[in-house]
Amino acid sequence: MSESPPEEPPEPRGSLHPTSARALTVCAVVGLVGGWAIHPVLSSVTGRPPLVSWTQALAVVLVAVIMGFLAWQTWQTVQVRGERLELHQAMNRLVLARACALGGTLIAAGYVGYAVSWLGDASQYADRWMLRSAVAALGGAGVALASLALERACRTDGGRPRP
Repeated sequence: MSESPPEEPPEPRGSLHPTSARALTVCAVVGLVGGWAIHPVLSSVTGRPPLVSWTQALAVVLVAVIMGFLAWQTWQTVQVRGERLELHQAMNRLVLARACALGGTLIAAGYVGYAVSWLGDASQYADRWMLRSAVAALGGAGVALASLALERACRTDGGRPRP
């Protein structure tokens, strides 16, 4: 009786799916509600609304620019030149892209909610906070969009040969 060597199980092949619209929607809803609620809640607790500075707004815009550059660079490397990223680089970029897509959506919606909470307010700060919140919201949307582009740039053909 001859025993044949046990067959090795096939190497596991996983697949990752793009960030879901459901996750982005949940972040948007949570951000809108949280951003809208923070104004009246903190005003009643501390006696003044939270400050929105240009530094906050422009920092979010800077992150959007950085994520956009990284998405473009990754697209050029993987999709245009057909080069492979090191496994750890690809995973790091994918994790960063997903986290920033969700975080950017949350931030954008949060600042929109905060700006909406100032509508109809006669305070001397209303216009100032609404403008700064709008800039930060646009920056957050830029972070989310650039992150989704980075996630797409990380896609490969799964090792299948090209025709």
